[in-house]
Amino acid sequence: MKSIELFAGAGGLAIGTSRAGFRHEAVIEWDRDACNTLRLNAHAGHGHAGNWSIHECDIAGYDFRRHQGSLEFVSGGPPCQPFSMGGKHGGMADKRNMFPHAVRAVREIEPKAFLFENVKGLLRKNFANYYSYILHQLRYPEVSRTGDEEWTDHLARLESVETSGKYKGLCYNVVFRLLNAADYGVPQHRWRVFIVGVRSDLGVSFSFPNKTHEEDALLYDQWVTGEYWDHHQVPKRERPSIPPGIHRRLEALNALWGVPQLNRWQTVRDAIDDLPSLGMGMSSRKIENHYFNPGARSYPGHTGSSLDEPAKALKAGDHGVPGGENTLRVGDGSVRYFTVRECARIQTFPDEWSFASSWTESMRQLGNAVPVQLAETVAAHLKRTIDRATLVVDRVLVGSTIPRKSKAISPL
Repeated sequence: MKSIELFAGAGGLAIGTSRAGFRHEAVIEWDRDACNTLRLNAHAGHGHAGNWSIHECDIAGYDFRRHQGSLEFVSGGPPCQPFSMGGKHGGMADKRNMFPHAVRAVREIEPKAFLFENVKGLLRKNFANYYSYILHQLRYPEVSRTGDEEWTDHLARLESVETSGKYKGLCYNVVFRLLNAADYGVPQHRWRVFIVGVRSDLGVSFSFPNKTHEEDALLYDQWVTGEYWDHHQVPKRERPSIPPGIHRRLEALNALWGVPQLNRWQTVRDAIDDLPSLGMGMSSRKIENHYFNPGARSYPGHTGSSLDEPAKALKAGDHGVPGGENTLRVGDGSVRYFTVRECARIQTFPDEWSFASSWTESMRQLGNAVPVQLAETVAAHLKRTIDRATLVVDRVLVGSTIPRKSKAISPL
């Protein structure tokens, strides 16, 4: 299914949607270092990138109308800094706010569906009205802002369109959900807002996939059966003690549910245990982007990620700003920086995916990325929805001489 990827960054969402069955005719990113990473992997044919046409450009000057009628899907992660908890919280006033161009892409391409993601800071109370504005624009992309119209006036006009019930133009059924990547098999606590829109004339419904992994199952495997430690061949004398407060939780778990039904959360150990250990100044000759970076330190409130839990959310700052998230807490209580390859594992990038820049720049790209596995899970669920829509259209149009675009499709 032909598609376009916007704000591609290092390629996390693009790889995930490609794995789900979307074929990117164009991949757009303005940052040169990120484009170097994309091109490096595209030239090597890694991660479905071999067929990508990579455009290093400012999206503001990109004409999406060239793709109208030829692409069925739009995906992307508009820059999150305006809404990030760790940023300056500029929101709608931040020049890096690219949601207007995401809306423009939908308006000019008219895809069957779209998928956008962003940080959970987008749901902050002080952004509530602007977030509502984003959703209304995505529902009615042809009701565009005029001249010097204030966004609040445009929102009022969009609300009138929605409540009138008379609108007949391009329209999308839009839903959103805040998802924790750990609940979908990613070895990291990473909350992302996903916004999905399905063109209303397709007559199909979409809901987000149920979570597949849970903390209770991890606790059960660690402290009831011990299967977690057995799997990693950790001798009993080296296994940690049960953390305070876990006993009662395990008792409640056994009393109420018994054996957990979902898969267990994946941990940092699950992600990196088979990578070579590195000492000061060392790097691996066999594993690309796997080298030791000195200088990590722990300070109050920022003590690094535990080896036997999902990692803290990786951050784009040089040192894990606001601190500690890009470090691993080791046995003696000290911390060390994750290597670039370890962070790529934590973000579920494939091992063959290379990063073309320095540790600092590579960590920035990884800290801004969407976990590949989370992206694939949501995108695959959405693709099945679009495929159902295609089947409905084909079934309705059998023997019909009415052009597809003018044929009304009744909801299922």
